[in-house]
Amino acid sequence: MSSGRERRRRAAAAQQEQSASPGPVRPEMASPDEWAPSTSAAFKLFLVTCLVSAKWSNISDCDETFNYWEPTHFLVYGHGFQPWEYSPLYAIRSYAYNALHAVPGIVLSTMFDKLTVFYLLRTALGFACAGAETYFYEGVLIRFGSVVAQLLLVFLVFASGMFISCCAFLPSSFAMVMVMVAFGAWLRDDHKIAVFAIAVASCLGWPFTAAVGIPIAIDIMRRAGFKDFTLYALVSGLMVLGPQVALDSLLYRRLVIAPLNIVLYNVFGQGGPDLYGVEPFSFYLKNGFLNLNIVFVFGLFVLPMWILRLVVLRKREMLVWSSKMSVPFWLVLMPMYLWMAIFFTRPHKEERFLFPIYPLICLAAALSLGVFQELLTAIVIKFRYFRFGNWIAAPGILFTAVHAFLGVTRSVALYKGYHAPLGVYGELYYHARAESERHPMNSYNVCVGKEWYRFPSHFFLPNKRWRLQFLRSEFRGQLPQPYSSQWNATFIIPANMNDMNREETSRYVSEEQCDYIVDLDSPTETQREPRYSEMKAKWKLLFSHPFLDASRSNPFFRSFYIPFYSDVETEFLRYNVLQRVTPRKPAPAKQK
Repeated sequence: MSSGRERRRRAAAAQQEQSASPGPVRPEMASPDEWAPSTSAAFKLFLVTCLVSAKWSNISDCDETFNYWEPTHFLVYGHGFQPWEYSPLYAIRSYAYNALHAVPGIVLSTMFDKLTVFYLLRTALGFACAGAETYFYEGVLIRFGSVVAQLLLVFLVFASGMFISCCAFLPSSFAMVMVMVAFGAWLRDDHKIAVFAIAVASCLGWPFTAAVGIPIAIDIMRRAGFKDFTLYALVSGLMVLGPQVALDSLLYRRLVIAPLNIVLYNVFGQGGPDLYGVEPFSFYLKNGFLNLNIVFVFGLFVLPMWILRLVVLRKREMLVWSSKMSVPFWLVLMPMYLWMAIFFTRPHKEERFLFPIYPLICLAAALSLGVFQELLTAIVIKFRYFRFGNWIAAPGILFTAVHAFLGVTRSVALYKGYHAPLGVYGELYYHARAESERHPMNSYNVCVGKEWYRFPSHFFLPNKRWRLQFLRSEFRGQLPQPYSSQWNATFIIPANMNDMNREETSRYVSEEQCDYIVDLDSPTETQREPRYSEMKAKWKLLFSHPFLDASRSNPFFRSFYIPFYSDVETEFLRYNVLQRVTPRKPAPAKQK
């Protein structure tokens, strides 16, 4: 017993000494008398959810396929689709971000087949996310204590938004990971790591992530001075941007600063991102609730809750259950609100634009719930409702249980409703590999029409003899085209590309050129989108998976999978792989 008291005394003394020091805070100095899951336990919990995501989450955005998986496939295997963003004429994407994944991909490709490489790369993304979540959790534990840290842990583990985003190959997911690293370092007072993480997120990932770093910059300048912040920012910028510009300039064969090009296109470009669709203000409110459920609602109201606390309790210290704060409470909340102010008001909205602040919303909700419990405690004490004292924790327990239930049921609903593309392409991969072994000199065309945007990448086609081709559909925008087969493919200016999303008819092949068609068998058809599954004389069914028909399903039961009820209240179509009944004479594969 005495040794335990002595350890707590030394830890408390170290924490008091640390609070007077501007240096980084170590995790073991936080709240020695309060229990919270250890770093190791937290990492294991985060890792389990990330590995589940790596295996079973969907590719929900065609940008993930065509802007990141495809160029990475090209870097690893020498062929793939080139979207207009990678044309040297525009160069608004950086190959450096792809190279981070391509280098391990090249190593893995010497040992495993392409489909295994795909899932191993996703697994690596999961490990990185789990590590960042753990670092973030430690920072919160240090600054806000065990109650908030425990709530944050539960919110992150069960959030459907984290299931969607943690293994997505997107700059916004990469930015989310680096934002967690930046916040974990900031809450430790490790300013150098915080600035470096924001620099990595903004340069290699998404330049708009710099907005999240503004409050961090304000705090560092407030405490360490403008000179130190400038030094940290310049060194971090040079360390990240220098190699990035060198690599991109080498591959594009001209000076390219990709982060700057992205900002110029999105802010000053003719048409800009609005060419790809606009959504109302309510889009993010709906999306936020679906992916974070009640955590999203509580997160939005954290600042009013804190103001209410100041009014009711008349206390200006942050929270009675927190350790001594060196960062003002409002400054911790500012990145989330600043991000929302920027992106909620933009006409072009997409689900992935919220990824970088999902962890911050979870933190805000944990703080909000902590304030709520503190107010309940104050009421019990003031009005002497001591018989209700044991029930103060009940709202928190109920809240986390509801969040966990809605988060899990949402993730299951996404898998059951929309996993068919990865399922059928996975089966097609092994069929194609066997077909190539039987006919090693033949090449094959796998065609898509209206389902072009659900193609999961050439990682799901076993070799160069299997290529994806596009059929005409009702989509009238621009589709990507294959990289040139020449050695200088990255700096050749491709013909028939534009930055205005105008349709390029050179992308299409005729149905007669197809060996396989992947299509969603929808009851509605047009001249451009016929029901290929009904053309029995031409096409036969090879593989088929169920795919949710949202228009004919109950909105709640399609959004959250409730056993037994969702099966009754939802309708499904068939996501099919069709094979030509009478095989066309395949073109021989080109010999090198």
